[in-house]
Amino acid sequence: MSQLQASQVRLEPEDWVDAYGDDLFRYARARLHDSGAAEEVVQDTFLAGIRFHADYSGQGSQKGWLLAILKRKIIDYVRRRAKQGHAEEDADVTATLFDENGQWKSGVLPAVPPDEHIETGELWQVVRACLAHLPQGQADVFMLSVMEEMDSQEICRVLDISPSNLWVRLHRARLSLAKCVGSKWFLDDKGADSHV
Repeated sequence: MSQLQASQVRLEPEDWVDAYGDDLFRYARARLHDSGAAEEVVQDTFLAGIRFHADYSGQGSQKGWLLAILKRKIIDYVRRRAKQGHAEEDADVTATLFDENGQWKSGVLPAVPPDEHIETGELWQVVRACLAHLPQGQADVFMLSVMEEMDSQEICRVLDISPSNLWVRLHRARLSLAKCVGSKWFLDDKGADSHV
């Protein structure tokens, strides 16, 4: 079956979990970093798909249609989580990286550049692992900004935060990710990877 034919296949809702469930779950898990949350948004996606099944026009693939629903469900989930008041860690990450003059503290940056032969996919695995350790508010803005490519105004609206709060969260997320990703690319004295 050609790709065009495969994209035009219209499965019945009872077949969606087997056909699309794993891919939708991986997509949601990569963005939410929580298996329970990923399961919840995928279930919500299937329920919305069943509810609006008659509205599917047949334009594009059915999997793509469900993925579009999933993206909205992820944004809705992040919005709810932000409104429920998950506490943002207020510790200033910059204090662990910079001295009082704004200069990098010694020993923070690796002395050698990362191996140029590392595949981009492997880098994203490391980024995702690091993202899972960020405070939730920072992880959410990074995911919406970088992974979902939402603009700043939309992120502020979704999370009900100010542009300055968005900037602070993104700044802290990027600093933390830079430190984490940098540390995961380098070996400790024993030749074993120290964080992965």
